[in-house]
Amino acid sequence: MSTKTALITGASSGIGLEFARVLAAQKVNLILVARSTSKLEELAQSLHNQFDVEVNILTQDLSEYKNALSVFEWCSSHKLQVDYLINNAGFGELGNFHETDWNRQEQMINLNMTTLAYLTHLFLPDMIKRKNGKILNIASTAAFQPGPGMAVYFATKAFVLHFSEAIGAELAGTGVTVTALCPGATESNFAKEAKATESKLFKGRKIPSSAEVAKYGIKAMMKGKAVAIHGSLNYFMVNSIRFAPRSIVTMISSAIMGK
Repeated sequence: MSTKTALITGASSGIGLEFARVLAAQKVNLILVARSTSKLEELAQSLHNQFDVEVNILTQDLSEYKNALSVFEWCSSHKLQVDYLINNAGFGELGNFHETDWNRQEQMINLNMTTLAYLTHLFLPDMIKRKNGKILNIASTAAFQPGPGMAVYFATKAFVLHFSEAIGAELAGTGVTVTALCPGATESNFAKEAKATESKLFKGRKIPSSAEVAKYGIKAMMKGKAVAIHGSLNYFMVNSIRFAPRSIVTMISSAIMGK
């Protein structure tokens, strides 16, 4: 059986870095994409030395969604076949929408949604031709309800969930699967970047590590699971809110995001 190759965005830290470790341990070659060249170089060297896999790195700012095409063209020019596409790059920001910086919100929309959809659109046709491939899109438990205090972030993750489910259904019988991974609060740089370390969602709580979430996500992707909600409590909460009035769900979500 030939060695597979995975492309991972947002691979320099957090869950993205752990995806790289999990797959390298399974002897999957890697294409790692992120903004920090130094972090990518350090990670690539470490994974190659430890697991003896081929690791290619590519520095790109994917909040400029047109750079997705540069990623695809770079892979094509280097004759790198992408068997597993992991759209992990994304960020959030805590704050009332009207008080936030619009440029930051626009970057979030581009990265969390447009780049993810564009990369999927670019790499999917070759997977269908080969009748083999897997896509893992990182959504969130935030995808299941509105998020006052992080309105745009929650909305982008709802897009990722619904988009993934829809194209997954379109691809039935093609040999290609799409998985939406929905973690809850996770130990990573996300809370700090989102200025949410003091929110009830993160402060004083024991939350899963990025490594735990990554292992679960890769297992779900390999099985071709459509939606993978990490953690039994998250699973229960996500499913229970379906039976509650929308106004109550929004109120609870607002309370959780508060300080």
